Amino acid sequence: MAKARAIDILRIFHRFPDQAACIAHLEGIRWGERPRCPHCGGIRVARKADSGRVGRWNCHECRSSFNVLSGTLFEKTRIPLQKWFLAVGLIVHARKNLSSYRLARSLILNQKTAWFMEQRIRAEMANKQSKIRLQGIFEGDETFK
Repeated sequence: MAKARAIDILRIFHRFPDQAACIAHLEGIRWGERPRCPHCGGIRVARKADSGRVGRWNCHECRSSFNVLSGTLFEKTRIPLQKWFLAVGLIVHARKNLSSYRLARSLILNQKTAWFMEQRIRAEMANKQSKIRLQGIFEGDETFK
């Protein structure tokens, strides 16, 4: 199991080597080919010319500035997206509950920061799972009360 987890972490590092790759991946998932303003829903948007901030967009309809992280669990974070992606991978692939202390050691973070990340990730997972409606016949093995 540890070997499989190490391979998953290596895949994350190879697939997302920097912040720009993470942002490009999130833009593809969230918007596809056509970005939309999260404030007004407008499609008349253009990339911001500011080279210091990767992934910023300007909306020509409501004149707001936004990025792909707006309205997500990554909004207003200063933690690199690679660490967020690794945290999601570690939490999802953990056999049992992953403590914030272990996550902090794994990602070289402060324990409070790791706890904050875990809370955001778990809240988002709970939010997404509550919207999933199962249909048809499904079976579960080894269920306990």
